[in-house]
Amino acid sequence: MMDHVRRQNRWRLARRLIPVLIALTGALIGALTALAQDDPPPQPTPPFTGTAGAPVTDDQVNTIARQLYCPVCQNIPLDVCGTQACADWRQEIRAMLSEGLSGDEIMNRFAAKYGQRVLASPQRSGVNLAVWILPVVGVLAGALIVGGVIWRMAPGALAIKPSGVELDYDDLDPETVARLERELKEFSS
Repeated sequence: MMDHVRRQNRWRLARRLIPVLIALTGALIGALTALAQDDPPPQPTPPFTGTAGAPVTDDQVNTIARQLYCPVCQNIPLDVCGTQACADWRQEIRAMLSEGLSGDEIMNRFAAKYGQRVLASPQRSGVNLAVWILPVVGVLAGALIVGGVIWRMAPGALAIKPSGVELDYDDLDPETVARLERELKEFSS
């Protein structure tokens, strides 16, 4: 009978934990998906000088323009935006590349001129550092809270009880105890 009670307690615990584990797995997958949606890390762009006579290509311009957002449209990278402002910015990038500026120098100039909002990924310094740290802290805090809730939901279910312990039925009605024992015998047979 004790084995049956233990199995039943384990099953109750499992029924409580399965939805929580599914939710945690979904949250983890969602977080990983959100991180995967981030633009790939910018490839270092060599300084393209116009002194060698080689013209600046569209690929070189778009490598930098992909890391900047349109000043007119919201959340549209500069390399795919069709507004006149973006066309002007791409020409400005082309001119800066011809002067020999690197991609980082060009992005720093745009950020200084138009503000941090034009950068596709915020700089990892100052207040912008919170944008990079807070999601990780939030996921860890959520995992700790869920773990604490699970721990409080079933504190006795995780404890192993010695096999020689008899259950105390003194507070229960003798008819109820007899009926339960009879049903347990039928169930375990």
